[in-house]
Amino acid sequence: MAPSSGLATALERNIEALAERRRQEAADASLQDRLADAISQFAGSITFVGIHAVLVIAWVLVNVRLTPFEPFDPTFVILATVASVEAIFLSTFILISQNRAAAAADRRADLDLQISLLSEHEVTRLIELVARIADKLGIEEARNPELEELKRNVAPEAVLERIEESEGGK
Repeated sequence: MAPSSGLATALERNIEALAERRRQEAADASLQDRLADAISQFAGSITFVGIHAVLVIAWVLVNVRLTPFEPFDPTFVILATVASVEAIFLSTFILISQNRAAAAADRRADLDLQISLLSEHEVTRLIELVARIADKLGIEEARNPELEELKRNVAPEAVLERIEESEGGK
């Protein structure tokens, strides 16, 4: 029986398995990874931009004497230093988060490749089986040369070599 969402049961199960995997990866993340992710997420928010805009505008207004407060950085050296140090730390946190995301993407790509290779192998075996059945039944399509090509196994190494050869000409 199909779930109420209208999706196939196997698809629902796969979606839940992937969601659980992501929850587990998040739970297994180190403190530094969670901290870097939280900082990166906040730094990429409109709230972060708004806070910085307010702080910089206030800093400038005070230091160009447009407020009753005493200027503390009339040459803006402190502002530049603070901004530079903040940029160094933010870029480091963002790189840590991107490295983690890239590693997760690599794992997903490896899984996708393995599933694709398994699917290709299964389809090739099915083509062979159907071709044998069609040949036994005397169906003319069983002698199609294109079908013979489809029965051949794909060698991933050969495909990668061919791609590299074609890219080498660029």
